[in-house]
Amino acid sequence: MTEPPDESRPLSLDPEAETTDPTLPAFLARPEGAPAYYGFPVIGGVEVDGFRIGAITDFPSEPSNDGDAFVVAPDGTRAGLVWEANCPYYFEQVLPPDNSRWGVWAVGVPLPLGTVEHVAPYLTAILSDLRRRWEDWQ
Repeated sequence: MTEPPDESRPLSLDPEAETTDPTLPAFLARPEGAPAYYGFPVIGGVEVDGFRIGAITDFPSEPSNDGDAFVVAPDGTRAGLVWEANCPYYFEQVLPPDNSRWGVWAVGVPLPLGTVEHVAPYLTAILSDLRRRWEDWQ
C-alpha cells in the first residue's frame, strides 16, 4: 500500500439521499437505520455475482490511481474499500468488521479504476477475497 496523497479529492454524493439536517450532506446526517456509507452513490449498472461498488471519492469524474469506495454484498451489507489501481495485487484489513459493516479493506489491483467501465473488471479481480470476508462476517 502506498502513502496516502496529501491533497483531498472531491466526494461523490448521492443526490437522492435524504439528510436529517439540511445544512449537512446525507453522509454526515444519516437517517436512523441507514446503512454504512449512506449518502454516497452505488454505481449503477455494474454488478458482479451480486456485488456492487459505491463511490466515496469521485473517481468516475476525476480519475485517480487511488481513492475510497465501498462494496455492497448480495444481501445489502457493506464494507469499506481503500483502493489503489495500476499496482501489484494486495488485499489487507484496515478496520475489523463490526455490527454495521464487514470491515474496511485496503485493496490494490494491476488494473485501472478511473471510469465506470473499469469497475466490473476491478471488482472481479478482488471478488474472491471480498466474498471470503463477507462470508466470514455472516
